Parts: sequence; C-alpha cells; structure tokens
Amino acid sequence: MFLSTFEKQLDAKRRIVVPQEYRAALSSDGVFVFPSIRSDCIEGGGQALFDRYGAVADELEFGDELRDSIERNVFGEMQKLSFDTAGRITLPEGLCEPYGITDWVAVVGLRDRFEIWERDAYRAQRAADRERARTGLADMRVRQRAARLGGGA
Repeated sequence: MFLSTFEKQLDAKRRIVVPQEYRAALSSDGVFVFPSIRSDCIEGGGQALFDRYGAVADELEFGDELRDSIERNVFGEMQKLSFDTAGRITLPEGLCEPYGITDWVAVVGLRDRFEIWERDAYRAQRAADRERARTGLADMRVRQRAARLGGGA
C-alpha cells in the first residue's frame, strides 16, 4: 500500500529515491510508470496496478475505441523501471517533459498506486482537491440525511 506524500529532488540524471515504504510494497525488480489518464502527472505502481488496468481494458470488447485508448495510454506509454542499489529509479525524459518535471517532485501515495507530480503543480492540485473534498463530503452528508428522513435529494 502506498501512503503519504514525499517531496524529493531529482538529480541531474532525473533519478529519484523511491521512498522505502513504497519499495517495500513493490517487487524488488522495479516499478511500472506511465502518464496518468486523470491528472497531469506520472502514475506508478507494481504488478497489481498493471493487472488492474489490464482488467479494466478487458471489460471492453476487443476493438472498442475506449479499450484502444486505455491500452495505448497505459500500456503503450508504460515503462518498467528498475531500482539501482540506492533504491533510485531514473525517470524517462519523455514522461517528465510534458509535466514540467525537472527538479523537485511530490510523490503522492494513493493506496494501490502513486503519482509523481511537479512539486508546485501538486501543491495547487492539493488545494483544489481539499476544497472539492470538503464540498463533496458536505453534499454527501446532506443527501444521506435526506435519505434517512425519507425525503431523497
């Protein structure tokens, strides 16, 4: 399981030390990374994440345009990165460049996967997420309360 957020600095070769907690959740031979479908960042995880995206694609019929789009974005762009002896991975330029990842990054744990963001972009996203979560939870509570009282919403 991937938890917490870590700010890390890339070195000149775009290497980043993967947090020990994350390495423990991954197989010793590396990590899968690819451009996130939902956010402007790199998504990563282990074999379980790879299998999960495969299962999502398999729910769609072969030749379905959505399936093709998912497979191209995830599997066509995916790279398997190995850890060096210091627990680092080297982020490919092709994954970093679209998101402006050059120096500091935020590595964000999301239970079964993690994201690698340009640090300032993540700080802005985190603020937007916090507001969305506050508003969304308040709206959800109102709907739940109305449902309990038999009113619906």
